[in-house]
Amino acid sequence: MRILVTGATANIGRMVVDELLDLGVADVRAFTVDPARAALPAGVEVVTGFFNRPDTVAAALDGVDRMYLAPHIPTVDAVCRAAAEAGVRHIVDLAGVKGLHWQAIEDAVEACGVPFTHLEPGEFMANATGWAPQIRAGDEVRDAWGDAANAPIAQEDIAAIAARVLLSDDHFGRSYELTGPETISRRQQVAMIGAELGRDLTYVELAGDVAAAHYRELMGEFGDWYLNGLAQLAEHPQPALPTAATLLNRPAMSFAAWVRRHVDLFR
Repeated sequence: MRILVTGATANIGRMVVDELLDLGVADVRAFTVDPARAALPAGVEVVTGFFNRPDTVAAALDGVDRMYLAPHIPTVDAVCRAAAEAGVRHIVDLAGVKGLHWQAIEDAVEACGVPFTHLEPGEFMANATGWAPQIRAGDEVRDAWGDAANAPIAQEDIAAIAARVLLSDDHFGRSYELTGPETISRRQQVAMIGAELGRDLTYVELAGDVAAAHYRELMGEFGDWYLNGLAQLAEHPQPALPTAATLLNRPAMSFAAWVRRHVDLFR
């Protein structure tokens, strides 16, 4: 069985490669735009390419049985058609909450006719690193909607789930909404980071035009969208789901455990 992992340069795709190797998969092909940066392990077949050049994806699909599809909307239709033409028998895609921005990924995967599994994570725990410059500079974190609460998930867990799902036929046609194990507020997240650092961090609440300007500076055109989402989470916190733990056959990583693993990012 040959498995193609796209987006293998960094973050989840790179972790999927390691997870597959840990599970004993011998034939892993990694599709990456920057092999040097990816620093892929020996034994992994490396194919250099970029989603915006679908011809490079088509070449990487030769002999592939299963594929992890990293999210890239502009060429997803062409990539999925190429996968179908190459005889791929299972696509595991990384998308997001149904009906929102990443829905185009799921639509393209389903349209190509290859058996699929959709992974739909919410917020990544790693998004907390957006506070790192402020935490390194002082003891205040200036941000909006401190009481907004969701159940962020570790990217390590998403990668572990993707690898396990790739190796099984039991997940064809399934969509998995993925969260971490607990619902916590943004204020609580900052406090947990401070506790691991041995510091008392203060969450300074931004509101109104100040909050809007803050998020437009951080996220550009997506700033207002993200801020509106925080307002909804303050009123309707996201519940934690057991799906990740069930798929992993172990507890999902807690936010506190994630901070311990990555605390140097905040020093």
